[in-house]
Amino acid sequence: MPKLDEFEIKMLEALQHDGRKPVSELAQEIGLSTTPCARRFDGLQEAGIIEGFQAVISRRGVGLMVEVFIQVRLTSHTDGSPEAFMAAVERMDEVSACWTLTGEHDFLLHVMVPSVDDLNEFVMHRLMRLKGVRDVHTQLVLQNIKGPSRVPLGHLRR
Repeated sequence: MPKLDEFEIKMLEALQHDGRKPVSELAQEIGLSTTPCARRFDGLQEAGIIEGFQAVISRRGVGLMVEVFIQVRLTSHTDGSPEAFMAAVERMDEVSACWTLTGEHDFLLHVMVPSVDDLNEFVMHRLMRLKGVRDVHTQLVLQNIKGPSRVPLGHLRR
């Protein structure tokens, strides 16, 4: 775990709320002058702690009305199926995130599509037809209560 001081933790918290904040404002907010703040900011980027910046886009605002989590189980782990599956998922625009899992299923996909018809097309005609896919379990998101929007940082203060 990286050793970050209170200034760096405050910087990360502030940037998670507003990643476009100028360094001069960031410095004032965390209690540093601009030059040391800029050096710490650069150091956090070089260390890979700050990976980049991106716009947060409303999925509904761009017409993606259906959000689901899909658990996928493969038939085998020894025939190259996991690697082929991961490569295929990388090319699927509908999949915003993919995780490997322990337990009954091998992968968890986060998928967003415009409609239930599009979801059916995705699951039945694309996902289920991938080599090595044994079964899928789809869960429809009714409401997003929290996140994903930030990384918790409280453990860094311990």
